[in-house]
Amino acid sequence: MPPMFDRRALLAAGAALGLSEEPSDAALQSLPRRKLGRTGVEVPILGFGTAPTGIRRSQEIGAALYHEALDQGITYFDTAPTHTGYGRAQKQLGLVTKTRRKEMFLVTKCHEADGEAALRMLEKNLKELRTDHADLVHIHSLGDMDTARVMGKNGVLQALLRAKQKGLTRFVGISGHHRPASFLKILADHDIDVLMNAVNFVDRHTYGFEDRVWSAARRKGIGLVAMKVYGGMIYDKPGMSNSKMPKEYLNSALRYALSLPGASLAVLGMSTREELRQNLKWAREFVPLSQDEQRALSAVGKKLAAGWGAHYGPVA
Repeated sequence: MPPMFDRRALLAAGAALGLSEEPSDAALQSLPRRKLGRTGVEVPILGFGTAPTGIRRSQEIGAALYHEALDQGITYFDTAPTHTGYGRAQKQLGLVTKTRRKEMFLVTKCHEADGEAALRMLEKNLKELRTDHADLVHIHSLGDMDTARVMGKNGVLQALLRAKQKGLTRFVGISGHHRPASFLKILADHDIDVLMNAVNFVDRHTYGFEDRVWSAARRKGIGLVAMKVYGGMIYDKPGMSNSKMPKEYLNSALRYALSLPGASLAVLGMSTREELRQNLKWAREFVPLSQDEQRALSAVGKKLAAGWGAHYGPVA
């Protein structure tokens, strides 16, 4: 590791963020954990989505924030290569895996329908992450791909299943934001381990992954991960105001996602200590939504959905 990225440099970067070397008292409060479907792996109900940090933070400061998250009990880190909108996130995480890989459930992605191209991308991902294997690799943004090609003999799905047999990843998943029917095609004919979709109380009224896709996945014991819980990142707004979701509904949005039947965790994009601490607080205090709260939130969601529209891409 170059001198600029040694432990002292990371601590200095952490100090710039207001991070301490030692875990705070809050770290002594454990995060609730759930099993990730039939994988049998226990994960915290809060995962760290690394895109905002990868885009907004330097190598050192990003790594310092990930160290703090680990100290606070977040072990699930979701990342992807630069060209999928994650900036330098994988290289930042590589500074952390050098000493703490065994503490982490590490997730990366391949955004290629072609199998050979996906394997080349996976090899590059692992090199940036400074590890010989991922815990989970997603076929990323399935709604943007030709599903038949994805599932074909030379497609990414078969390639990643081979990578799993070789030990390059423990599990294989699919992720995406739109075209729910594409996911149903995969689920009907193929076995995957984990599914990650954009689910929130607004987009339920537009894309409906919760009803149309997650119910089918639950029947197969597939691990379910919620993303875009706050409606997606607004790139020019840092901090807790960087999402589409109105600020007064953020906690309710997280509770909604974690209250969904079969949901294992919510992956939230973060780039500041304010976000990290607030999301940790909400996760530790999580209580499922009551039926009255669900009904009230559904009404709010319908109104917001009329304005948001199909903002991730086509529904069908």
